[in-house]
Amino acid sequence: MSHEHFGVPDEPRPIVMILSGPSGVGKDSALDALERLGVDFHRVVTATTRPRRPNEVDGRDYHFVSLARFAEMIENDELLEYALVYGDYKGVPKSEIIEPLRANRDVIMRVDVQGAETMARKLPGAVTVFLTTATEEEMIMRLRGRHTDSEEQIAIRIAYARKELEALPRFKYAVVNRHDQLERTARELWAILTAERARTDYKRVEIA
Repeated sequence: MSHEHFGVPDEPRPIVMILSGPSGVGKDSALDALERLGVDFHRVVTATTRPRRPNEVDGRDYHFVSLARFAEMIENDELLEYALVYGDYKGVPKSEIIEPLRANRDVIMRVDVQGAETMARKLPGAVTVFLTTATEEEMIMRLRGRHTDSEEQIAIRIAYARKELEALPRFKYAVVNRHDQLERTARELWAILTAERARTDYKRVEIA
């Protein structure tokens, strides 16, 4: 039964957020900070056929599945989207979105900039957020700070990130993840979830 307060439906309003932005901008760190604030949400976990690394946890970092199981997921239409990435398959299980929404929990999916547009099409009503750094210098500093890439790889990542920034106007919100101000970033994401819940044209996300 629907309850109303002066014409506004008083029902749970779970939000689906698609969080994107250039590599190294701190998407995972921002979501960790949002959890530390006590915000309850489901972080979408991708399925992959690549082997689990020693520091990874199945079901938290990825759902590690066999090629046979992945083929089954494709055949049974269990995946929202899938792709071959560096020789391994990766895909987003529909259950990662449907089940939390049924339980009235917010769902946050972190994806690369290219994937964000596809996901927004497949999840009409989802809110798109572009996470970026305050300056290009800061972005370069973060990429260098990883200490995992050669100078050539860093140059490619920088060129790629500059290209990704061109997609910013196609996102509904932009949040600047300032250096050493993660809590501020998390509070802005929380404010977006709160604002989206209060929309007069709120519609629950359904998979297209």
